[in-house]
Amino acid sequence: DRSPSRGLGDVYKRQVENRRRELMSDLTHELRTPLTVVRGYLEELADGSISPSTELYQNLIKETRRLERLTDDLQELSKAEAGYLSITLIPLSLLGLLQSLIEKFSDQLLEDGPVLELIYPPDIPLALADSDRTEQILVNLMGNALRYTKKGSITVEVSRSKNQVWIAIKDTGIGISEADLPYIFERFWRADRSRASYSGGSGIGLAITRRLVELQNGKIEVESELGKGSIFRFSLPLA
Repeated sequence: DRSPSRGLGDVYKRQVENRRRELMSDLTHELRTPLTVVRGYLEELADGSISPSTELYQNLIKETRRLERLTDDLQELSKAEAGYLSITLIPLSLLGLLQSLIEKFSDQLLEDGPVLELIYPPDIPLALADSDRTEQILVNLMGNALRYTKKGSITVEVSRSKNQVWIAIKDTGIGISEADLPYIFERFWRADRSRASYSGGSGIGLAITRRLVELQNGKIEVESELGKGSIFRFSLPLA
């Protein structure tokens, strides 16, 4: 007779194998598009059916950059899930970091684009966090808001709740449907696959973001309504 513990072990092995297969399938899907585009251009250049041009070279550069981003994101996610990312928790004031990022992202906004603002009450205490990883989280979330918000506003709002500091990124962008929200932090998942070429994203940025929040003993949440915008918020413990 098989023991209960052995049965559970077999179930776990099957789950691991299923996840491995899903990851390989997702990875293949993500790699196929840029590789197909690059190969197509190169084949047409080789047989003389198209002529070299600045636009063609720019398209090739864009696709190779997509491959670079995917490779970097995969490496980062692999380290995060395996627990190999270095995390150094120190008392951290978020104000300077947020002001720097607001200035950085404001430079990327068009004149008719969204307004970017920061709400930071004066009584916010220090958080216990890793400065570099917190910046990475904010860059991911603010970058997403910027990609999908063509007009209106993007607001970064900081608040305190009991023993945590919460940072919310609110936008008036395209939003996410209620049915899609439970999957938004899954690897390679996107509410709309067609947004890949639009955003240049790899589909795993939010999975990395969630893991970076968890490694700092925080939580991450999302609220959204299709056509009205999204709110991504995450917490960090107080120092």
